[in-house]
Amino acid sequence: MTTGVRRRMGVEERRQQLIQVALELFSLRSPDEVSIDEIAAAAGISRPLVYHYFPGKQSLYEAALHRAAEELAARFDEPHEGPLGARLLRVMGRFFDFVDEHGTGFSALMRGGPAVGSTATNAMIDEVRHAAYRQILSHLRIKEPSPRLQLVVRSWVSLAESTALLWLDGRRVPRAELELQLVHDFAALTAVSAAYDDEMADILIGILADEPADGPFGDLVGRLTALAPAMVKVPAQRLR
Repeated sequence: MTTGVRRRMGVEERRQQLIQVALELFSLRSPDEVSIDEIAAAAGISRPLVYHYFPGKQSLYEAALHRAAEELAARFDEPHEGPLGARLLRVMGRFFDFVDEHGTGFSALMRGGPAVGSTATNAMIDEVRHAAYRQILSHLRIKEPSPRLQLVVRSWVSLAESTALLWLDGRRVPRAELELQLVHDFAALTAVSAAYDDEMADILIGILADEPADGPFGDLVGRLTALAPAMVKVPAQRLR
């Protein structure tokens, strides 16, 4: 039976509640537009009590960003089972789930907000990117990546980030299409590097050897094969 008496929270429990409330508000609107009064009201406490747990909105904002960064990094965790293309597609699905749910917060995390330029915020962003980078290398079963492979993986992580930010500006391209396209982009970046490097060629061959024809990478090969006749004709026409 409800007594109507509000349960008293411990210090850490209250801090976590305020972080969650702030994260939800920052996900809907720019952090600059969210006030301490609003956070206090959403948490059901007074403004002075918010300051009891956090020195100001900046520290609360950074704590919320830290929570978001941890959650985003976790979206790249994926069991090492099945073809790589299908794994990456599941990762992209979870990544865009986060982007979709925390649009404004994601933009704030990646572009910066009140904490832009701060050492703490930059470190959080770098850790998210590095977590994604480490996960991809683990799926490739490579512990000591070559410079070319490092460039491919880091470029792909940056591409996923920038694609998500552009998608948030109007969501004009279907989300599922972008998720698949990003998986194709990983294969394409690897293929371009493979054209210049034997080690990258071996990695690409190993990836494609395990891919089913109806998987994401098989789909890309099919699309490119269909384009091949037209692509061959273009240089021939220019020689006339």
